[in-house]
Amino acid sequence: QVQLVESGGGLVQAGDSLRLSCVASGRPFSSLVMGWFRQAPGKEREFVAAIIQSVNETDYTSSVKGRFTISRDNAKNTVYLQMNSLKPEDTSKYYCTARHPDGDFDYWGQGTQVIVSS
Repeated sequence: QVQLVESGGGLVQAGDSLRLSCVASGRPFSSLVMGWFRQAPGKEREFVAAIIQSVNETDYTSSVKGRFTISRDNAKNTVYLQMNSLKPEDTSKYYCTARHPDGDFDYWGQGTQVIVSS
C-alpha cells in the first residue's frame, strides 16, 4: 500500500504561481511512477503530469506544457508540481497518484483544491 498526502493548494489570481507537494509513504518511493491528475466540478478527472523515476522522464498534458513542472525528491519521498502562469481554467482539485512501473495508477491522495481567479 502507498499513502499519499497533498498540500499547497489555494486561491490565487491569474498569472500567479503555486507549488503542490505530495508526500508518499508505505513503499519504496524511488520505485514508483508519480503523477498528478485534476478534476474540475462536473468534469472527468484528467491527467496533468507524470514523472518516471529511472530517468526522470516527464510527461504533461498539452494544456500545461511550458507552465507546469513536475519533479521529485526521492530523499524526501516527495513529488512536486510547480504551476506557473496559472489560468482560471486550471481551477480544479489536484490529486497526487502513484503506480508501480508495470501497473496502473492505483494509489490516490485526497486532493488539494486550486482556485484561480481572473
